[in-house]
Amino acid sequence: MQRYDESAAGRRWQQRLYVIIFEHDTPAGKAFDVVLLAVIALSVLVVLLDSVPSIHERHGAGLLAAEWVFTVLFTVEYAMRLAVVRSPLRYARSFYGLVDLLAILPTYVSVFLTGAQELIVIRSLRILRVFRVLKLPEYLAEAGYLSRAMRASRRKITVFVTTVLMLVLIIGSLMHLIEGPKSGFTSIPISIYWAIVTLTTVGYGDIAPQTPLGRMLASGVMIIGYAIIAVPTGIVTAELVNLRREYIRTVHCPVCGTEGHDDDARFCRVCGTELPAATATDIAG
Repeated sequence: MQRYDESAAGRRWQQRLYVIIFEHDTPAGKAFDVVLLAVIALSVLVVLLDSVPSIHERHGAGLLAAEWVFTVLFTVEYAMRLAVVRSPLRYARSFYGLVDLLAILPTYVSVFLTGAQELIVIRSLRILRVFRVLKLPEYLAEAGYLSRAMRASRRKITVFVTTVLMLVLIIGSLMHLIEGPKSGFTSIPISIYWAIVTLTTVGYGDIAPQTPLGRMLASGVMIIGYAIIAVPTGIVTAELVNLRREYIRTVHCPVCGTEGHDDDARFCRVCGTELPAATATDIAG
C-alpha cells in the first residue's frame, strides 16, 4: 500500500509539473513561460554584451558567471521537461526538444573548445514560444500555413537547387577556362565561388573577370541571376495560393509536445497519441 501511495503521489506531482511547464492556459503555466522568456532574453543579452571587447575587459568575469547560472537553470528546466512527458525520447527529438538541448550545449562545449559559447545565440530560437504563450493564434495559424506551403514546395525547390548547382559548376568551369590564374581564377572551385556570388547578385568584388569574353559571360550570369532569384519565391507563393486555409489547434500532444494540429485532428500527427478534446480557446484561425 505504501508503494502504491508513493507511486500515485509521484504521478500527481508529474501531472502538476506537466501542467505548469507545457500548458499555457493556467496562471501557473503562463507565469512559468513569461519568466522563462525573460530569462532567455537576458541570457542572449549577456552573450551579446560579452562579445563587445570594452565590456568584456571590464565585466567578463561577471558575464561568464551569469552565463553559467543561466545554463544551469536551463539544464534543470530541460531535465524537468524530459521527466514529465510520457515519451522523453520523442520530445528530445522534436523541434522544441532539440532547440532546448542546443540552448545549453554551447556553454558546456566551451569548457573544451574556446569560443563555442558564442553559439548560445541559438537560445534565441526558444523565444518562438512567445506566440503561443501570449495567445497569438493568428501567428500560429499563419506559421502553420507557411510551413505546409514549404513542405508542398520541397520537391520543386529541390529540383531548382539541383539545377542551380549544375549551372554554377558549368559557369565556374567556363570562367576558369576563359580567365585563368592571371585574373584570380586559380582553380575551378574558386571559379564556382565567383559564379555563386555573381549569380546571387551579392557581388563581393574580390574576384572579377578581366578579359572581354569573361566580362560578357559575367554579364550573362548577372542577368540570369535576377531571373533565378524569383523562381523559389514564385514556387512558394503558388503553393500558398493553392493551399486551403485551415484551422490550427494550439493544444500540445501530451507525449511529444507537438502542436499545430488540424481542428478535427484526434491523434498527434507525429507520434499518434490521442489528443485532448478541443476547447474554444484551442482553436485559432
